[in-house]
Amino acid sequence: MNARPTALVADDEPLLRDELVQMLRLAWPDLQVVAEARNGREAVERHAALKPDICFLDVQMPGMSGIEAASQIGRGTQLVFVTAFDQYALTAFEHGVLDYLVKPVLPARLADTVGRLQERLRLAQPGPASDEVLRALSSQPQAARGSGGPLRWIRAATGQTLRLIPVDEIDFLRSDEKYTEVSWRPSGGKPGEALLREPLKDLLAQLDPAQFVQVHRSVVVNLHAVEKISRTGKDTAVIHLRGRPEVLPVSRSFLHLFKTM
Repeated sequence: MNARPTALVADDEPLLRDELVQMLRLAWPDLQVVAEARNGREAVERHAALKPDICFLDVQMPGMSGIEAASQIGRGTQLVFVTAFDQYALTAFEHGVLDYLVKPVLPARLADTVGRLQERLRLAQPGPASDEVLRALSSQPQAARGSGGPLRWIRAATGQTLRLIPVDEIDFLRSDEKYTEVSWRPSGGKPGEALLREPLKDLLAQLDPAQFVQVHRSVVVNLHAVEKISRTGKDTAVIHLRGRPEVLPVSRSFLHLFKTM
């Protein structure tokens, strides 16, 4: 091990990567973040060049995922998976991966992880994740999105800022060509809007169908945000939302969702 421990941080979202680096500097001043990576392939290349003691790997990255990168990095390095999905993190932890951080990363949770890493490095323990475990985890990358449960957080942009928006705070989503417009309302705050680079149909498949329903080919609404539904014609209606001025269309194809009208 180096005189000072070293780390690599890999995340395809620059703002989230920068945030974790800053949090590590506060939680572990002696740690040197010697490399950052935008995807799994960069993480593998920079690990090979610099041999950091620890790798913080985002699970979901384009091209090569964090799990795939971990399988190439091997046991000589301490691994911490960073994920937006609780179910995936639970699976990783149960299989003996050193640790995981769930986005948004909380200082107290990071402090716990730092403490465990410091102890492992002090004892010169090898990374705990075997190639077999990594292959097993790689075979189910959709566990957190599919059978493991619906999304709990959405990463979306507001101007130059990336936000982690709790799904429960979303009022509705609307298709905007290649993007999805996310309209949400934080607890006790003003309504906001953000853009997500994911088609509406793909996003809908990851949401809880008991809470989010499609009411128009370009609109998905959170049923918890609905105040009332009004008929506008024989085959159409509109949705009024609690505390918002927007009126959302309900097309003929989705009127069956509101049978009592």
